[in-house]
Amino acid sequence: MLRAALVLAIAALPLAAAAQSYRCVGKDGKKYYGQNVPMECLGMPVEQLNPQGLVVKKYDAQASAAEREKKAAEEAERKKREAASREEGRRDRALLATYTSEKDIDAARTRALEGNQQQLKEVETRIADLKKRRTAANAGATDTEMKAQEGLLAAKRKEAEAINHRFDDDKKRYVELTKKAK
Repeated sequence: MLRAALVLAIAALPLAAAAQSYRCVGKDGKKYYGQNVPMECLGMPVEQLNPQGLVVKKYDAQASAAEREKKAAEEAERKKREAASREEGRRDRALLATYTSEKDIDAARTRALEGNQQQLKEVETRIADLKKRRTAANAGATDTEMKAQEGLLAAKRKEAEAINHRFDDDKKRYVELTKKAK
């Protein structure tokens, strides 16, 4: 029984493929149909039809390569805008789910900055210790370590700026979203 069903399915494949057809209006104004694109359709717009006779796809043969590229670029740009819009919506929902008020945002900022401020103090303490220990005999080693600590200090300050900037943006967007909702 299974073998009979398989033989029937294989036998029906050419019929299913044959059911796909094409249609166009030739230069003479007549409609032409075929299982392959009819010769009279070359250079003319062609419609691909499904087995029920409904248009599945349209081919515009007269569209130039530049027009096709332009359409493809426009489609890619549209998809890019849609993706950006979906991502913005996702971020907005996450923001509203994370915070219940502006005070929550300020509290989160404070928590994020606590560790950074502690690290800044530690680096400043190390720099002060290096300045005290610096002597003429170990000036080279101390200077190298001092530069490393100063670089770390600058990095921690930039990190604090980035944290503040991120929370400023979150707070601004949160205010915009909550005002829209009211």
